[in-house]
Amino acid sequence: MANAKKLVAYFSCSGVTKRAAETIARSAGADLFEIEPVQPYTAADLNWMDKKSRSTLEMQDASSRPAIAHTVPDMAAYDTVFVGFPNWWGVAPRIIETFLESYDFSGKTVVPFFTSGGSGAGKTDSILHGCCSSETAWKPCKRIASLGEVEGWVASLGL
Repeated sequence: MANAKKLVAYFSCSGVTKRAAETIARSAGADLFEIEPVQPYTAADLNWMDKKSRSTLEMQDASSRPAIAHTVPDMAAYDTVFVGFPNWWGVAPRIIETFLESYDFSGKTVVPFFTSGGSGAGKTDSILHGCCSSETAWKPCKRIASLGEVEGWVASLGL
């Protein structure tokens, strides 16, 4: 699969996940796509200590699907899709579910990764895998703790 076409799609608010995504794209020889919300998040929206902030309300509502501003021009061309995000409340932000539900990943390999100050993946794999077809190959969700580990991790995937 060395000639398989790869994409790194990511959602980032602070730039941490963006840097991880860029490093993964370089290591994997992949294209890069930023998952941007139609309504950008403000600092107030991201205040997890505010029980009425936008991000808190979205994460409390399992059916919330924030709209995405742009689409991947030719998703059908990709064999492997890395999907990156910050860890919110122990899982992926709802916009990642929007992204995964927007495309048919049948026959593709999805490789989720996240950035976090220390939280684990929790139920992320089962939640996100449920957004994809049963014909989607799924790699375990990976926490990127250091950009120095990316190259070895990408190589270990055998993609």
